[in-house]
Amino acid sequence: MSEQVYRKLAEVLDTLPNGFPATPEGTEIKLLRRIFSPEEAELFGELKLHFETPEQVAERTGRPLEEVAGMLETMKEKGQVFGIDLGGIKVYRMMPWVFGIYEFQLPRMDRELAELSEEYGATFGEQFFSNSPQLMQVIPIESEIRPEHEALAYERVSNIIESSQSFMSFDCICKKEKGLMGEPCGKPVQVCTAYAPIPGIFDDHPYGKTMTKQEAYELLNKAEEAGLVHLTWNVKSGHYFICNCCGCCCGVLRGITDLGIEAAKVINSAYYAEIDPEACSVCGVCADERCQVNAIEEGDDAYRVVAEKCIGCGLCITTCPSDAISLVRKPEDLIIEPPQDEMDWYDRRAELRGVDISKYR
Repeated sequence: MSEQVYRKLAEVLDTLPNGFPATPEGTEIKLLRRIFSPEEAELFGELKLHFETPEQVAERTGRPLEEVAGMLETMKEKGQVFGIDLGGIKVYRMMPWVFGIYEFQLPRMDRELAELSEEYGATFGEQFFSNSPQLMQVIPIESEIRPEHEALAYERVSNIIESSQSFMSFDCICKKEKGLMGEPCGKPVQVCTAYAPIPGIFDDHPYGKTMTKQEAYELLNKAEEAGLVHLTWNVKSGHYFICNCCGCCCGVLRGITDLGIEAAKVINSAYYAEIDPEACSVCGVCADERCQVNAIEEGDDAYRVVAEKCIGCGLCITTCPSDAISLVRKPEDLIIEPPQDEMDWYDRRAELRGVDISKYR
C-alpha cells in the first residue's frame, strides 16, 4: 500500500511544471520514502500551488481540522511544504521537487540523502533543462553593467534587496551535498540568501541567519569576490531568493558543466562577456579562476569568450588586471523576457510541458 502512495506522490510531482521523472532504478521513490511518511505523502497530493490556511484545506478535503493543522506544521518543519506564519495566521502550499522540497532538506541532508540526490541528478536534469522557461536567471554584477545598457529592474541585485524588509542567509545545499560526497569546492558555503517584503518574517528561523540590509549587500559582495554567480528565480517580480553558485556544486550550473547542456537552455541571461584581444595580457585569471561554466578559452594571442557558453555573470570582469573584458547586452531578438511572476512561470512551463495543473491552481 505504501509503495502505491509514493508512486502517486511521484506522479503528482511530475505533473507539476518543474517535473519529477521516473528512473529505471526507482531512485525517485527512494527519495520520497526518505523524506515523507505515507500519511504525509497522501496529504501533499491534496494541496495546492497557492497558499491556504489549515481551515481551508480541511474544509476542501473533508479532513479533521486538528489533524490537518498538525500535519501541515510538521510537514513545513520537515521541508515538505512551504509555510508562512502571518502574525498568527498560518498558510501553506505544496512545493515542486526543485526549487522546493530538495532545497528545504538542508537541515536533514546527510550522506544517504546526498547519494540519492546525486544519483537522481542526471535523470532529473535531462528532463528539467529540456523545457522552458528556465528556472533561474543570472543577475550580473551590477557595477559591471555599462551605463549605455539600461538594466531592467529584475536584472539588478539592488532592486531585490531594496524591495525587501527581511533578509536571511543559509548554507548552500548543493555545496553541502557535494561536501558530504567528499567533493567540497572550497568556496564559502553560507551564501544562499532569502528576502521578504514583510519585517521579521525570518525571526526564529530554524537554520537560517537573519541579516540587516547592509549585511545582505556585504554577503553578495563577498560572493562576488569568491567567484560565485548570482542566480535568482527567472521571473520579473516576486523574487525571494538569490543563490550564489559555483560550477562544481550548483545543480543548475552543473547542467552546463557536467551534463553538457547548452547554456541558454539552462540559464536565462541578457548579457555576455567580451574580451578585447588587443588589451588582453593572456594571464588566464578569467578562464582559470573566475568563469564557472568553462566559457573562456585560450586563443593564439589572447583569451576569448565562447558567446554561446557564456552566462553573462560578470565575474571575469572584476579581476581582469588589464581591463580587457566588458559586459555586453545581447541583441533584443536574443533576449528572452521572463514570466511576470511565479504563477505565470508555472502556467507557461506547464503549457510547454503539456501537463495539466488546473487541479493544483
